[in-house]
Amino acid sequence: MTDDPFIMRTRAAQATLDQWSTRPMRLGTSDCVRMTASHLRRLGRKVKLPASGSYRTPRSALKALVERGYSSLAEALDDMGLERIPPAAAIVGDVLLLPADNELGALVVALGNGRVVGYHEDAIGAAVLQPVEYSTAWRVL
Repeated sequence: MTDDPFIMRTRAAQATLDQWSTRPMRLGTSDCVRMTASHLRRLGRKVKLPASGSYRTPRSALKALVERGYSSLAEALDDMGLERIPPAAAIVGDVLLLPADNELGALVVALGNGRVVGYHEDAIGAAVLQPVEYSTAWRVL
């Protein structure tokens, strides 16, 4: 076992891809928030989420965020103490927020070389993607 942080981040990102690539997107049980939370836990972060299945639509997901005192996913990640970074500075294991067709956005995990793991409407589970637009990013230490 190594203590090299970069290797740990790489292993965590690969484990996230492995775990979520066969799980179809279902808001509340298998979505970008739950995928990102599992990744953050692998890197030693404590993450509290609403009960599985407690939201099923973007509207009810936003309501669950507001009930916890957040107006957005970005605000929730900021409150975890993660450092905001320019998206172009993201390295393997960092978390990024992408624009989406709803007001929530879409969380993804950086894999390196511009690739991320995240959900896409044309993929069965979480997939390796290469986004062309980003909203923000956080360094996960």
